[in-house]
Order: sequence, then C-alpha cells, then structure tokens
Amino acid sequence: MFILFLFFWIILNGHLTAEILIIGALLSCAVSLFFYRFLGWSPAKDARFLRNLPLFLLYILNLVREVIISTCQVAFLVWSPHRKPDPVMVEFHSGLNGKIVNTLLANSITMTPGTFTVIHEDDRFVVHCLRPEFAEGLEDSSFIKLLRRVRI
Repeated sequence: MFILFLFFWIILNGHLTAEILIIGALLSCAVSLFFYRFLGWSPAKDARFLRNLPLFLLYILNLVREVIISTCQVAFLVWSPHRKPDPVMVEFHSGLNGKIVNTLLANSITMTPGTFTVIHEDDRFVVHCLRPEFAEGLEDSSFIKLLRRVRI
C-alpha cells in the first residue's frame, strides 16, 4: 500500500525531487498506517491485491472492449428502421463467491450499453436487456470467466 501511495504522489506532482520524494514517503507512510490501523488493511491484503492486479487490469481492458462492442450494437439498434427494442428480463446465478466480485460484475453489466442490473442478491442477478440477443451468454460471459480467477 505504501508503494502504491508513493507512486500516486509522484504521478500527481509531475516531477521527482528529493523534497517531493521525502514528503511523499512521509505522507504515504502516514496514510498506510491509517489504512492498517483503522480500516483493517493488512500486508496480507497488500499481497493479494498485488497478486490480482494483472487480472484486474485485464478485466478493465475486457470491460472497455465489451462497452465498445455493445455501444455499436445499441447504436445500430437505434439507427436501424427495421430493428426495434424487444426488452427481456433474464435471471441467472453467477456462481462467484464474494461480495466484491459479484458487485463488480453487477456494475460491469450496468456499464455495458443495452443491459442493466435490476436485482443483485449474492450471486443471483436479474438483468434487463434491450434485445434477447443481448442476454445470450450472460451466465458464462467473459466478465465471469475473469472474475472466477480472482482470489480475494
């Protein structure tokens, strides 16, 4: 956590001097101690975060790709005179363990154009889709495949 805060401090300053590095190290240490003491963060959680970081970066890239694809599909639906919305509600269970990954999945579905998470309880989801084909493969989407690999 300390290294992440220090890195963020250096990025926000835009350049690196001894003074910026010393002040950043002191502030990063203070914020890290606050996280450890009052927010229940621990070095073990730091290790899990770093271990999952490449997977989360891959997840973000996948989310951006899915948003672009869905945006094109919804734009085609809106501009096409022959295609009309045919809304459906789909219920499925993600099979994911943990509140964090299920919440991340719910938010990712909502951020993707043409779909909206209506109900999210544990691993149960009810999703509104503009077209039935937007609902295809929700149970085994690329989001779920990546989130299954996360170890929290």
